[in-house]
Amino acid sequence: MRAVVTGGAGFIGSHLCGRLLDEGYEEVVCLDNFLTGKPENIAHLMPRQGFSLLRCDVSEGIAVAGPVDAVLHFASPASPVDYLRHPLETLRVGSDGTRHALDLATAKGARFVLASTSESYGDPEVHPQPETYWGNVNPVGPRSCYDEAKRFAEATVMAYRTVHGTDAGIVRIFNTFGPRMRPGDGRVVPNLIRQALDGEPMTVSGDGTQTRSLCFVDDLVDGVLKMVRSGVSGPVNLGNPYELSMLELAKWIAELTDSVSGVTHIPLPVDDPRRRRPDITLARTALGWEPAVSVEEGLRRTIDWFATNRVPALVLGA
Repeated sequence: MRAVVTGGAGFIGSHLCGRLLDEGYEEVVCLDNFLTGKPENIAHLMPRQGFSLLRCDVSEGIAVAGPVDAVLHFASPASPVDYLRHPLETLRVGSDGTRHALDLATAKGARFVLASTSESYGDPEVHPQPETYWGNVNPVGPRSCYDEAKRFAEATVMAYRTVHGTDAGIVRIFNTFGPRMRPGDGRVVPNLIRQALDGEPMTVSGDGTQTRSLCFVDDLVDGVLKMVRSGVSGPVNLGNPYELSMLELAKWIAELTDSVSGVTHIPLPVDDPRRRRPDITLARTALGWEPAVSVEEGLRRTIDWFATNRVPALVLGA
């Protein structure tokens, strides 16, 4: 078995590359242009037999010789800091990058899985969010470059299934966290952990009552691999239904890190979703998947990793 992972040097992509090798794939080809991915995320994989890195921009095209059994399209900026800094690149990888990855899968007769997002639901008016909900997305807001790129990517997948018969599926990923997240990438878990460990004020947007449902990366990868092995088209929600407010999360992280940092409230970002929780009924029934790692255990593992891999504040934005 041979797999191609676009965005394989990213947070989730690097975990996925490792697990594919662990689960018997003879070769895993990682594609990344390192716009937001990091070489250190895959440094431990470079010596492993069967792992290879191809530095390329999938928005420009993909050329992988030989047979391919699975194509997993995970290339895209994923944090608000990244996609607001790179809006055009985000739109291109969601459109041209998705098309090129689908062309590869179609030509090779490979199973294709798109990493879509819970942001497809926008600021939802239905709670929890089932896959049948069409969403409440602002198409011209500051987050639209990411939200609409993923929604367009989903439409492209469905068109390839219809026109070319491509064996393709879609997973909608809810907030995922774990080791190898960049401390300065702007997402709430790495932000709060770094601030707590460094004794800085822990910043919470708005009044902190907005909610998220956090899924540990190992569980997310389990779900993705089940999707690869299935013939399910989706979309399928992958996330942890355990819902908590951002103020609760900050207090929880402070307790787990024994931090004396207090909470500082900052303005709520434009179009920031008020509530977010996946309905994972379809994942349970179609894939036999649900999270196994508790949020508390996941936070402990993530905090341990951040404590061991401290990054000087001066280079966080690098």
